[in-house]
Amino acid sequence: MGSAASPWLHEEVARRMQERLQWIVKKPQRWLHWEPLRGGLSIHPLLAQRYPQAQCFVAQTPPQAAAIVQRVLAKPWWDLRHWRAQPVQFEPPKLPVHMLWANMALHMETDPQAQIQRWHQLLEADGFVMFSCLGPDTLRQMRDLYAAQGWSAPAHEFTDMHDWGDMLVHAGFAEPVMDMERITLTFSSAGNLLAELRSLGRNLHPQRFQGLRGRSWHLALQEQITLRLADAERPGRLRLDFEIIYGHAFKPPARMPVRAQTSVSLADFRDALQRRPDLQSHRER
Repeated sequence: MGSAASPWLHEEVARRMQERLQWIVKKPQRWLHWEPLRGGLSIHPLLAQRYPQAQCFVAQTPPQAAAIVQRVLAKPWWDLRHWRAQPVQFEPPKLPVHMLWANMALHMETDPQAQIQRWHQLLEADGFVMFSCLGPDTLRQMRDLYAAQGWSAPAHEFTDMHDWGDMLVHAGFAEPVMDMERITLTFSSAGNLLAELRSLGRNLHPQRFQGLRGRSWHLALQEQITLRLADAERPGRLRLDFEIIYGHAFKPPARMPVRAQTSVSLADFRDALQRRPDLQSHRER
């Protein structure tokens, strides 16, 4: 990715997710910004302003994207913000963090359960994860369009928020809170709509079309978009709906291991009773 700008939708979702931090009283001493190039670069100063005394770390791959993030987020020495907040650390934290911020990343993971487990390991006890992702009703109009034409799905299936909650608990998180909202985007042309979709991510569907589409197919796609996605409430605009899922959960303190069952033979049980001082004194009386 050569662009230093995050997709508009991702930036808007990050802004809305940042507003949810007002309900979390605990202030992190260390926090980790997960994949900010796609998740939203403009939200980073707002997060740093909210937690000015906290150490901030950035996790960004691949190296080309990491270089872009470092260039954008690193403050020059003459910038007053350089002295008002902790400098960004562009390396893995040596200690667990108290907040992990991951905006619009989880739905692009091929193994999301493993990713959630990785986040759990990066967090300090009583730390929390804040994340957002696309929900299953996203791109419903495009899915219907592709199905009507007999084309393979335009995107992989997105996970329901209840399943995300189950995965959080399975990874060891506690008190998961999930909610969702729908965001509608409108476009002036099919070309603009497709350009926006290309910026949002990849199609991970296992049956996706593997080859290159021809020009005639691309023209047919734009015609179908213009026909089927016309917004009845806004003449001349094309409508596309996105379901946005927000979630946060805490990492509970570690507990002492407790076995669910202990087996003792009848003879050992009798010997243990005979050795108890309180039972021996009772018999002597």
